[in-house]
Amino acid sequence: MVTQEFEQRTRELIDSLKAICAAYGLGNDGNEFKIITQVFLYKFLNDKFAFEAKKIRPGLANAESWEAAIAAMSADDRDMLQMQMGADTARLKPEHFIAHLFRNQNAPEFAKLFDDTLRDIAISNNDIFAVKTDGGAKITLFDRVSEFITDPSKRDAFCRALINKLGDFSFERIFNEKYDFYAALFEYLIKDYNKDSGGKYAEYYTPHAVAKIMAAILVPDNERGTIKNVSCYDPSAGSGTLLMNIAHAIGEQRCSIYSQDISQKSSSLLRLNLILNNLVHSIPNIIQGNTMLHPYHREGKALKKFDYIVSNPPFKMDFSDFRNELDTKEHQERFFAGVPNIPKQAKDKMAIYQLFLQHIIYSLKPGGKAAVVVPTGFITAQSGIDKGIRQYLVDHKMLAGVVSMPSNIFATTGTNVSILFIDAANQGAVVLIDASSLGTKIKDGKTQKTLLSTEEEDRIIATFNAKQAVEDFSVVVSYDDIAAKNYSLSAGQYFDVKIEYSDLTPAQFAEKLQGFTDRLDVLFKESSGLEQEIKKQLAGLRYE
Repeated sequence: MVTQEFEQRTRELIDSLKAICAAYGLGNDGNEFKIITQVFLYKFLNDKFAFEAKKIRPGLANAESWEAAIAAMSADDRDMLQMQMGADTARLKPEHFIAHLFRNQNAPEFAKLFDDTLRDIAISNNDIFAVKTDGGAKITLFDRVSEFITDPSKRDAFCRALINKLGDFSFERIFNEKYDFYAALFEYLIKDYNKDSGGKYAEYYTPHAVAKIMAAILVPDNERGTIKNVSCYDPSAGSGTLLMNIAHAIGEQRCSIYSQDISQKSSSLLRLNLILNNLVHSIPNIIQGNTMLHPYHREGKALKKFDYIVSNPPFKMDFSDFRNELDTKEHQERFFAGVPNIPKQAKDKMAIYQLFLQHIIYSLKPGGKAAVVVPTGFITAQSGIDKGIRQYLVDHKMLAGVVSMPSNIFATTGTNVSILFIDAANQGAVVLIDASSLGTKIKDGKTQKTLLSTEEEDRIIATFNAKQAVEDFSVVVSYDDIAAKNYSLSAGQYFDVKIEYSDLTPAQFAEKLQGFTDRLDVLFKESSGLEQEIKKQLAGLRYE
């Protein structure tokens, strides 16, 4: 009941912050998400500091004002208190507290005080909370929020409206909650800001069903609680849904997260997700940059290898401006199956997922595991880079299986998708699942999407992990079987063809045969008529 109450209060806080932005002309503005997420994060860090301080010094919980009690401490006592706090707690000074800003909201130039406070918190905590770019620059935790208001005369009032919303309740009672609680909060917080914008690097919010299936197959129940000190990587991390799911399955303190994404917006959202999910220790590994051209994570000069990799890479995108830089000897080992050519038309349809997939295979440790969302066309293509990648996985015996998902599982794209599971230690059977008929189709605004029930998700997971063959749903095949089918990874191509037999009387047999004959006559006449029409059209074109 407490959890539901706080989730509702948190949603109300987010809604009220959005209402303030709308009142000051920033509703649906490109900068609105920066204001909402940063103000929310300021509130979260402030309350986390209070929670940790009261845990270390129980007397603070009984003080009339914990903020005033900490402000009254000597500098040495405050330093000692902060040293006792965990590394995931921001180092705050008394002048950083929400209560301090609330008391001073009528001061001249309050907007400057508000901005300076957030910037000072960012600078004081830069080593822990800054996201790096692939060039080495650091993106700090907070921007100057008031400067998103173009009219300087309205900035003080805007910041006063924000600070007045932050003292209504405290997050302190929910810091012992688990991943699912924060996942719901994060999704609600960014629900309007992580949609497919149609830009160069479109950001898709990976559906929970896909993230859950990937994590549950990579880390099955019998391995949970036994894995430790492993690395988890996503080369196209977005806001981090896949990484959060696998970190939760392994245990947040048992793994380190590594990521790279070209979008600064996505990297900022991922940082927020890590803070909410007790993964602050991994923030230094979050890199904003071009993974294909400038992969950041290395061990010496060589690219770093990872225990687990998850990814929902962009499928089609114009990368012609740096394509030729990738098709060089330097990158030849990484892109073993080749680099897609630049088409004469529709450059935005270049298959960039082929690069990500090869990069993932190359970045996997011996014995490592990966799960990657791919367009379903990848699993059956009869030539080219797609087939080359599949053949590599089979020939090197590092394939766990494929789950072909229902259409419209992603509301933002009509592309049919499959999940490719790679296991560099799998020497045996490969599981192929056709889940395309599962799910319930619903309307989401103007688009249609398919939702899997919990039972359907669990069925996919259980079937895959048990390596179970189920009629018209799954097959278990050998590497030799796959090679014999031209390396196809489509479950349907391995299903047995069923022939139904029935006893017929001579009259029934004659009737059925006549039906086939009549149908053939109709088809022949239709084809003849079509042939004549085509001939007429061609003749007309010649005379014109």
